[in-house]
Amino acid sequence: MSPWTWAALLGAIACEVAGTSLLQASQQFTRPWSTAGMAVCYGLAFYLLSVALKQMPVGIAYAIWSGLGVVAISIIGAFFFRQRLDLPALAGLAMIVGGVAVIHLFSKTVVH
Repeated sequence: MSPWTWAALLGAIACEVAGTSLLQASQQFTRPWSTAGMAVCYGLAFYLLSVALKQMPVGIAYAIWSGLGVVAISIIGAFFFRQRLDLPALAGLAMIVGGVAVIHLFSKTVVH
């Protein structure tokens, strides 16, 4: 699998996380700049995901995209939006990271 495939997937994750952060900042679409930024980020995220899907199975790409996105947005929520994560939430996030690592390191579905 091409390094560009992984770059596209990581870019999709970054754009999705930025879009979700801007969604929170848009305050239910009442802030036009945050709302516009959110729309651009989500559009770019889906475009980059589609690029990654040219060489990566959709289930694997989506598992990595959603898993890492959930972890990243949880960290951003904790630091920038003062949202608290309790022990069960942290344990669940650790399991998500572990699941993504298992897919990446051991799955024969993803060619390294």
